[in-house]
Amino acid sequence: MMIDVLYEDSHIVAVNKPAGVYVHPSPGHEHGTLTGELVRRYPECANVGSPERPGVVHRLDAGTTGVVLFARTRQAYLKLREMFESHREIKKTYLAVLHGAPKQRTGTLKCNIDRKPWDPRRMAIVGHGGKHAVTHWCVLSKKGPLALVEFKIETGRTHQIRLAAASLGCPIAGDDLYGDAAKDRRLRTRPGHLLLHAVSLEFPHPASGVPLAISAPPPEDFIYAC
Repeated sequence: MMIDVLYEDSHIVAVNKPAGVYVHPSPGHEHGTLTGELVRRYPECANVGSPERPGVVHRLDAGTTGVVLFARTRQAYLKLREMFESHREIKKTYLAVLHGAPKQRTGTLKCNIDRKPWDPRRMAIVGHGGKHAVTHWCVLSKKGPLALVEFKIETGRTHQIRLAAASLGCPIAGDDLYGDAAKDRRLRTRPGHLLLHAVSLEFPHPASGVPLAISAPPPEDFIYAC
């Protein structure tokens, strides 16, 4: 597997993750991961972070495409982990193709998210407990039954955008957990994966503090929808 490098220096590397690729090994998905390719290309990453997740400072779901950032040094790893965990210095922007558009063109969803005890694959919006999540959306365009929506998230909870879209009554096309399979089948071109793309990351460089903005164009099968 070739990796599409968006940015690299001696401290960090950012890649454009394709659909269907796991960021790091997990049960049943031990091979063909981004970290496997990363360590082959940047051997020093093997000694950064945990042995199971070398260089990993954040992750995307397997079906999600777009910008993923890795650390090449311990110092960069610790600084980036602090940024991602505090949610103060990282700006994350996503694009998603939804079945329908939210009633309001722009808005913010504040909620708590927790794992469903009877299905560990799924998360849920809960009234008590869980982790706080803040999601902003803006409808960019509409085409037939679909809408192209920009999401900016202040937090980085598991399945945060997927849950937000579903709770608005407009699930993401191609979402096999929170989506609408019947609506997917009725599309002229059925999505081959979750139509969610991490389009940009903005953050201060972990070594120099200089502001960085790294972006990735959506894949071709994403663009067809809108």
